[in-house]
Amino acid sequence: MAYAKTRNFLIALARWFDTTAGGAAPSDGPQEVDWLRCIPFAVVHLMCLGVIWVGWSPVAVGVAIAFYVIRMFAITGFYHRYFSHRSFRTSRAAQLGFALLGASCVQRGALWWASHHRMHHQRSDEPGDVHSPRQQGFIWSHMGWITSEANFGTNLRIVHDLAGFPELRFLDRFDVLIPIASGFGMFGLGAALEARWPGLGTSGAQMLIWGFFISTVALLHGTFTINSLAHVFGRRRYETGDDSRNSFALALLTLGEGWHNNHHHYPAAARQGFFWWEIDLTYYALKLFEAAGIIWDLRPVPEHVLHSRRIAAPHQKPSRAARAARAAAHRAQRARARIAVRHDTAQSGFAPLVEPAKTAAGVSAAPVRAADSHGAST
Repeated sequence: MAYAKTRNFLIALARWFDTTAGGAAPSDGPQEVDWLRCIPFAVVHLMCLGVIWVGWSPVAVGVAIAFYVIRMFAITGFYHRYFSHRSFRTSRAAQLGFALLGASCVQRGALWWASHHRMHHQRSDEPGDVHSPRQQGFIWSHMGWITSEANFGTNLRIVHDLAGFPELRFLDRFDVLIPIASGFGMFGLGAALEARWPGLGTSGAQMLIWGFFISTVALLHGTFTINSLAHVFGRRRYETGDDSRNSFALALLTLGEGWHNNHHHYPAAARQGFFWWEIDLTYYALKLFEAAGIIWDLRPVPEHVLHSRRIAAPHQKPSRAARAARAAAHRAQRARARIAVRHDTAQSGFAPLVEPAKTAAGVSAAPVRAADSHGAST
């Protein structure tokens, strides 16, 4: 017993640095906090208290805001719309750049993020959805779920179209490297500014606290609001079989992700603000990337999708019986859509986003097509 406890303790410590230490983490365990594993998560929050000693300066606050916006775009545009939903194409070099920038967000590697998000779409607000406010409660859906060992592993079957790239596997395995490098980079920036322009009133320690830790905590919880708040507050335009909602405020906070009901209605699109008045800053930035030739083939929202499955009175909350009936119908639809996706993958010869590679383990980046029917997701 003592040996087993010691071994589990050492494995948990090793996984802070190498996510594959001790073999694959069990995915069928209870949804409960792994206190040892989430110590780094707690430390990132506690480091924000360092502002008491380092103070603030306009330049430090400005860098924190800028780094928040840049990394929020990395999450929304790259981790979400590219890696999770393959809503556009790019080169392998750009794909790596997207993964590196996304890794600086301290939200694990692109493969882990995409695998969990794809599973969320397959079972949104159903019992198997690990961050559903309906199933797990608000706090767990917001941040508790990432502290559980059951959600620690990466399901490579779900992201087999990406798992064949060794560079993505490396970033997924050693997901702490880029955040550490980002922290040192922020400290170096502050130290350089202090030496070159002391009148700015900043320092290495101040820039580390504001530019990395405070910015990162704000980014984490900004991202988490889509799992929690976007399934509780807001209006519903489409019947999706779950509790997803649209929120203008969350769309501003997350650069467009707040149009969450739109997204669950048609996950394959590169834009989530379906109409011109729905501000989607991530989509505008992606259009600039497209104009520069960095990405291409952005998936549009088909005209028929805009007007299908509309809810007549989005301000009215449906009855419990109506929600249950709609959820059952949507589960059946999603099951049919997943079968259709697998069939299309095998039959259509749809080209992968970038050229696939093979790892030593023989996992290849097999082409997968995101379904064009609403409610289906890769």
